[in-house]
Amino acid sequence: MLRDADPGSFAGIYLVCGYTDMRFGIDSLAAIIETRYHLSVFVPGTLFLFCGRRASRIKGLVWEGDGFLLLTKRVESGHFTWPRNSAEVRKLKPYQFTWLMQGFAIDPVIKEVHPQRSA
Repeated sequence: MLRDADPGSFAGIYLVCGYTDMRFGIDSLAAIIETRYHLSVFVPGTLFLFCGRRASRIKGLVWEGDGFLLLTKRVESGHFTWPRNSAEVRKLKPYQFTWLMQGFAIDPVIKEVHPQRSA
């Protein structure tokens, strides 16, 4: 379901970088969003994504207007490429969400370089 979700159907998609304890439930995950990152969890259709130390599992938290939806995804083979800077939360573009769900990195691996001189 999450892999096939239309990223355009969400009001916003936020990736919580770093490690999150996957034992946390709705209240603990919502508290992380509000206290650490000062974002409102009560925006209908906004998806917040969390990942633990084992990058084979992620959790998603969505406020649906009348309550929270907690999603858990565990891949059987492979892992998610997850930014580990725990000081930030990143807003994903729709194509980055698609890349993440397909197992790719959300940031391009090849970066533009501006050399000062030739070899």
